Amino acid sequence: MEMMKDYGLILGRIVTIFPLMLIITLFMGRRSIGELPVFDYLIILALGAVVGADIADPQIHHLPTAFAIIMIGIFQKIFSYAVIRFRKFGKRVTFEPIIVIHNGKLIYRNIKKARYTIENILQMLRQSQVFNLSIVDLAVIEPNGELSILEKSNAASSSSVVYPVIREGQIQSHVLPFFHLKEQWIHDQLRHKDVKLNEIFLATLDDQLHLHITRYTEQGHGHLPPLYQ
Repeated sequence: MEMMKDYGLILGRIVTIFPLMLIITLFMGRRSIGELPVFDYLIILALGAVVGADIADPQIHHLPTAFAIIMIGIFQKIFSYAVIRFRKFGKRVTFEPIIVIHNGKLIYRNIKKARYTIENILQMLRQSQVFNLSIVDLAVIEPNGELSILEKSNAASSSSVVYPVIREGQIQSHVLPFFHLKEQWIHDQLRHKDVKLNEIFLATLDDQLHLHITRYTEQGHGHLPPLYQ
């Protein structure tokens, strides 16, 4: 009998708590889960923890849980206002867009700052139907983690697929047989371009045997267009 009472209590809490959650969510504003800033994501986690504990444990008082949900919603609204109203504060507590490709070159420092890898960037390019790094004029990792891409005006004329032959100073020897090449050809090309192997962050090769090189030191921060003031 006691167990049935607990089950009824849990059911009653579910019926009352979810309409309140819906109201608070609408109050917080429309935004897809994939676009949540860091703080809003933490708010969702906090709400989930509070609601989950309230539903699962009948011993927890229900009214304090409802009060906590309302206060979390109000706090989120105040925080969002502060982010918009005070720009310096907003820059400190949110991710800013980061340029990771400029004029066909990867920006190593910014990729490292965003904690991404070459594989992450190349995958995101492929998902956007971009298979040649050299046709990208600008690529930006947005605060929601997505990659925004601006292709060069002549992109259509140079959109062949390219293959990484050097990654982080290491020759990808398994790729070379596809082009009927040997490592010595790579070394000869680097010598001709006066580039050392350990200076290369990424080098790609197209079907015309054009070697496209990005160095670790490519594009200092001062040369990049400003995106976030």
